[in-house]
Amino acid sequence: MPVRFTGRLLRQLDLRIIPSCMSIYTLNFLARANIGNAKILNADSGDSLLEVLDMTSGQFSTVLTVFFISYALFETPSNYMLKHFSPPHWFAFLMVGWGGTDMIISCVKSYSALMGLRFLLGAFEAGFYPGIIYFLTFWYRPQERALRLSLIASCASLAGAFGGSIAYGVGLINGSKGLEAWRWLFIIEGAPSCALAVAAYFFFPAYPETSIWLSEKERELAIKRLRGESSLGHERITWAETKDTLMDWRLYLHYLAFIAVCVPFSSISYFAPTIVNGLGYEGLRAQLFTVPPFAIAFVATVTCSVFADRYEAWSTFAWIPMVVSGATFLIQGALSPTAFKARYAMLCLSTTFSMVCNPSLITWLTVNLRNTNATTLAIPLMVTIGTAGQITGVYIYKGSEAPGYPTGHFTNGAFLLAGALVILVLREVYRRRNLSMKRGSQPWRV
Repeated sequence: MPVRFTGRLLRQLDLRIIPSCMSIYTLNFLARANIGNAKILNADSGDSLLEVLDMTSGQFSTVLTVFFISYALFETPSNYMLKHFSPPHWFAFLMVGWGGTDMIISCVKSYSALMGLRFLLGAFEAGFYPGIIYFLTFWYRPQERALRLSLIASCASLAGAFGGSIAYGVGLINGSKGLEAWRWLFIIEGAPSCALAVAAYFFFPAYPETSIWLSEKERELAIKRLRGESSLGHERITWAETKDTLMDWRLYLHYLAFIAVCVPFSSISYFAPTIVNGLGYEGLRAQLFTVPPFAIAFVATVTCSVFADRYEAWSTFAWIPMVVSGATFLIQGALSPTAFKARYAMLCLSTTFSMVCNPSLITWLTVNLRNTNATTLAIPLMVTIGTAGQITGVYIYKGSEAPGYPTGHFTNGAFLLAGALVILVLREVYRRRNLSMKRGSQPWRV
């Protein structure tokens, strides 16, 4: 097929797939992380979530943890359900689930009710992110995935920026219709997921073979160009391949590195408003000042992923940002609690680089998977094991250490630097495997 025709097909895929995935993941992350904004929203008037429900900081951390327990339990089963029901049907179901649950949270009147609903929210949200990583392998070659994945993954940063902006605006209508602003926040950020689920059900693509929106020539090319490089998701899953995937020790080095990036990802996503609140920005201004770190992270993630794709340097664009982010977290922990401007600058840098490494790290795993079973299992398993890091991130920013939060910053820094070391070890493993590989074999991507 001519290069021009291939380029036209790729543009067509991008226009159909990527904006849809970005929109859905933005809503997904808003529904998950908005509790961090709700925690301090209108706290100066006694109307925050913690004050209305009479919760302690410890109980708040437990509520966050419950989400991750169900998130970990349902990730791998959800990927198998995606394979069984097809992406548009399964994603639409999940969207209605997490959007509806988020709206119902607006009605809670007790800590126990909030905890139960957050468990349910985690069950619905569990399938989307690993599912979308798996889904991209149906349509894109390995060297095309990092940029696309970065556009989707960076929507976590985009959601963080939107979340702060929306929380600021919603905070201004506190008490409207007799509802605290944080209740409005859950309604406003949950409803769009339910509405968009209808569009996802009818218009979200499934597999190249069944894509009636492509011409016959385009379908043939979409299938042909992935043969030998990626699974199309239709091969039968066998126990033997499942066992091989579970026993493949080098995959656990990928998982360890992912745990390392999940600690700051979780802690910053949920506690950025709390951290900013300790930097001299109070009330609704604390919500507004959470926007720049996430907005900068979005731009940086996309930019770095362009180069990661172009040079197939996914591991490089994972470990270097981890070192930079780790160093800036350590600096934050060492700075005086009253050095507000310096600490805010370090927060912007640490947030940015801790999120930059995520897409490249995941893409590096996907390009080193060799069969359908490994792709179906290893991706959600990576995200599931990464939940250990996300749960750790929930507990490291202690209210008793405000406004400096040294434990949180030092812990994030240590995990990121350790994760960078794991990546360097794994690079050496792949390099040695390539040296001993038979001629003509598919090389490992270093």
